[in-house]
Amino acid sequence: MRLMETVVTAALTVSVAGVSYAAFIPEKLESDVRVVAEAATCRTVDTAIVGYLSVNGVAPTSTAQLAGWVKGDISAYSIDNGVAVGPGC
Repeated sequence: MRLMETVVTAALTVSVAGVSYAAFIPEKLESDVRVVAEAATCRTVDTAIVGYLSVNGVAPTSTAQLAGWVKGDISAYSIDNGVAVGPGC
């Protein structure tokens, strides 16, 4: 029983130490958040492309055609062969 308590305590200590360490490096946290946000935006553009294709029967050739399909600024992205190209893709 003591061994299990020791293992759990060690795991909690390591996880708390890792979170505390990350809190002292805000640049690292910010870069991680930016990577996740850019990937989500790329996925959003890809989803809009699929929606546009399903409604119109043809794939969009520019992001301007997706204006009504996506909220937010997608000007950093382009469409190549029916797939989003840009940051995080």
